[in-house]
Amino acid sequence: MSGSAGAIEDCSAEKKRSLRVRYVYGMIFLMYILLAWLVRDYGQKFLPQLHYVKACGAGGNNCFRMLGVLRVSLGCFIFFFLMFLSTCSTSKVDEIRSNWHSGYWILKSFLLIASMAVPFFLPSDYMQIYGELARVGAGIFLLLQLVSVIEFIVWWNKYWTPDDEKKSCSLGLFMSTIFYVASILGIALMYYLYAPRLACAINIFFITWTAILVLVMMIISLHSLVNRGLLSSGIMASYIVFLCWSALRSEPPYEKCNVQKQVNSNADWTTILSFLIAIGTIVMSTFSTGIDSQSFQFRKDEVQEEDDIPYKYGIFHLIFSLGAMYFAMLFLSWNLLNPAKEWSIDVGWASTWVKILN
Repeated sequence: MSGSAGAIEDCSAEKKRSLRVRYVYGMIFLMYILLAWLVRDYGQKFLPQLHYVKACGAGGNNCFRMLGVLRVSLGCFIFFFLMFLSTCSTSKVDEIRSNWHSGYWILKSFLLIASMAVPFFLPSDYMQIYGELARVGAGIFLLLQLVSVIEFIVWWNKYWTPDDEKKSCSLGLFMSTIFYVASILGIALMYYLYAPRLACAINIFFITWTAILVLVMMIISLHSLVNRGLLSSGIMASYIVFLCWSALRSEPPYEKCNVQKQVNSNADWTTILSFLIAIGTIVMSTFSTGIDSQSFQFRKDEVQEEDDIPYKYGIFHLIFSLGAMYFAMLFLSWNLLNPAKEWSIDVGWASTWVKILN
């Protein structure tokens, strides 16, 4: 009995360690994002040593701005993809691969430095190829993120509106009302801010189409053949209104129907705050999607044993590797031709259409 109790304690301790280490990987991901921003906006000032790297070309120009972001993104992708390959088939906490996921940080430090340095010695042509692949990887990341959001909405709907608790059903109805009211107010606010005149035809189309989707979802939810309540559709309505607002915010600031002021050469505090919030959002969305491995399993009724890993390590690292491609596209505004401005992120017509299609 004592041996069995000791094994259970060891499994519990290893699970706690693997849960804590997720935040370490999140900090590594944040470090890569900040490095990409530094290389893009201030690399020529603060990284003069890159001028002497042959692959960076004359004056190091091939390692700054757009190509610099792609190189940092590739380094992040390499690190997390190697972690994915080395942990993808892990199932028990006592396996060596589980220990590799949670420990061996001296060895992983060398792997981190190597993956960060290697892309800066590759020719620029390879970076262009990676940029095209990153577009695809970023699109896959958005789809996986959407699956995770839908799974969360389904779970929330089941939690707040169970069939056998009338009190919770009333609370679910109250919450669905809140979400629908917020969606309607959001649509009205977007009309006021981003469609001030009839000439803003594209913005009127975006907002009107969003309103139609909200209405269709509400009608389907109320149909007798569905009869699943309004909470899940209300949450989704708020989510697509947020996506529409985010798409309109991504329009270039010089557009006549965009309320954003013309971007100045010196970033003001609102631009900096928006930039920092955007970075935090990237990290949180990648982290939350990465730990939600249950959403990407075909069988969700598997019985968990005491020594099973608490989440799928392989999926966790795969999401972060795709997230590396995603933050590259945000820093470049999905455009591999024209570099983005300083302190800007996810701004441009390409970014707008990606969000609208999402």
